[in-house]
Amino acid sequence: MGFFTKDIKSMEDLLLHGLQDIYYAEQQILKALPKMIDKATNRDLAAGLKAHLDETNKQVERLNKVFAKLGKEPSGTQCPAIDGLIEEADATAGEIEDKAVLDAAIVANAQAVEHYEMCRYGTLIAWAEELGHDDIVRFLTTNLNEEKAANTKLNTVALRKGVNAKASNAA
Repeated sequence: MGFFTKDIKSMEDLLLHGLQDIYYAEQQILKALPKMIDKATNRDLAAGLKAHLDETNKQVERLNKVFAKLGKEPSGTQCPAIDGLIEEADATAGEIEDKAVLDAAIVANAQAVEHYEMCRYGTLIAWAEELGHDDIVRFLTTNLNEEKAANTKLNTVALRKGVNAKASNAA
């Protein structure tokens, strides 16, 4: 089922497709985060990414509950957006030799992913509320709040923990 195809006939179909999209995205993020953690040299950055890996596992568990409440099997549908963000992150990381600059790139790439997730969860919450699915809104809201917090932590690592400053002084 592609986005905006004949398979989406109703708002319920659109909600389900959006849930499958974010489910797929979270699965891809679970695969990508360990690679980012391995490449990060800043301790605060690595620790933050590790913490978010644990959160992402919990977010998938919540999405499983969302699907169950809707009477659907949890499943994903390929999401070219998240695939592109992760592919870009991998390509960028492979081109950077200086570890300080690499840390700054990891922060930026991780924030791009967080912003995508925040957008998706915000939309899903609005649709679920409109459709009267109050029983899933709290799960989606918890995930959204964790994504917002992860983005804030990345900002802190970049700005207050010196990742950007150290990268700007790199040769």
